[in-house]
Amino acid sequence: MFPLYLATALIFLILDTAVLKLLLRPVFARAMGPTMRDGPRVLPAAIFYLGYAAGLVWLISLPAMMDGLPVQAALRGAVLGAVAYGTSEFRAMSMLRPWRWSLVVIGSLWGAFATGLAAWAGVLLVLRFP
Repeated sequence: MFPLYLATALIFLILDTAVLKLLLRPVFARAMGPTMRDGPRVLPAAIFYLGYAAGLVWLISLPAMMDGLPVQAALRGAVLGAVAYGTSEFRAMSMLRPWRWSLVVIGSLWGAFATGLAAWAGVLLVLRFP
């Protein structure tokens, strides 16, 4: 199980941080203005990535790997990502003045894509290179 966790966590971390930094940060910075930090807080970010990957592996990737179905991991991972990121986005919109519907949609779609891709790739790697 550790190789699956490691593969999934690294894929998700690299993918999410790259896209957040290069593509999504400017979108969120325009909406949040001066309230946005220059960079993330390392401890909360680490707790999120380690915990999110653990939940993803336990709930989605491990069952898909045991069934030998990476596509199952992709589809179910996308659902989990949409729910998890969507929950965060809707909560932010309910409490923060500058939050917009566009941020909810972008964040929710990104969560679905990144989570599904990381789950699929992690399972595929472990099945192909045991």
